[in-house]
Amino acid sequence: MIRRIPPVFKERPWGAEDVGPWFPPRGVRTGEVWFQTEPPLPLLAKFIFTSERLSVQVHPNDAEARERGLENGKTEMWHVLRAKPGATLALGFRMAIDAGQARAAALSGAIVDLLDWAPARAGDTFFVPAGTVHAIGAGLAICEIQQNSDTTFRLFDYGRGRPLHLEDGLAVARLTPREPQPQPRLAAAPWTQVARCEYFVTEIAELETAWMHPASEDEFKLLVVLEGSGRIDGQQYRAGECWLAGPGTEGFAVDPETPTRMLRSGPPRGLVS
Repeated sequence: MIRRIPPVFKERPWGAEDVGPWFPPRGVRTGEVWFQTEPPLPLLAKFIFTSERLSVQVHPNDAEARERGLENGKTEMWHVLRAKPGATLALGFRMAIDAGQARAAALSGAIVDLLDWAPARAGDTFFVPAGTVHAIGAGLAICEIQQNSDTTFRLFDYGRGRPLHLEDGLAVARLTPREPQPQPRLAAAPWTQVARCEYFVTEIAELETAWMHPASEDEFKLLVVLEGSGRIDGQQYRAGECWLAGPGTEGFAVDPETPTRMLRSGPPRGLVS
């Protein structure tokens, strides 16, 4: 079956009041909108809205997480939906540093200037493997697909008063420049693949006419509506929604009423039954 996943709104100190056109005004700083199921899926889809920089942070991989009594690590990807002029984000360091330099820079705040900040523009996609020290800048709206984990080790937080996690963070961090970003490649029409790893494959499509989604067999798919409106399996959809096609879902129609951009993500074939 295919069903809409209800959104869960999370206030954050770095969040934004402008969450449109995806969501109505809420009068608070919304930082994240989660689409979480019960029971939880291995993947989590989010919208992220920023008016300030997020903390400098890092996530563990699966083995490092389990060493700390956590269920799994966190590899993620970001697809930029909106970016104010000059918006940036950081992935990895401009040059390799050692653990002592990293600790001192985290304590002083100089770590911000050691990061590799890059322009972020609407339509860009960034892959963030576990162990990558990263930060999201101000003025961005992002759709994120990630392993379903809320484990974040903060290295620097601009004096916001939240706890830091220097020991764990530096133990799992790669103190090197960013890895090359994967290039988009054509998938089965009308989809273009923008990220692939052992945890998920993410694709994006622009739909103006009806399209038949194939049966999902033994996998699930998350379908995130970035722009447009129409009907999915006969049910009305709009931008800002996430739909779940669970394992065994039969083929269904996506019938746009207005031009639609949609992101689709699920596990690589055979990874999750």
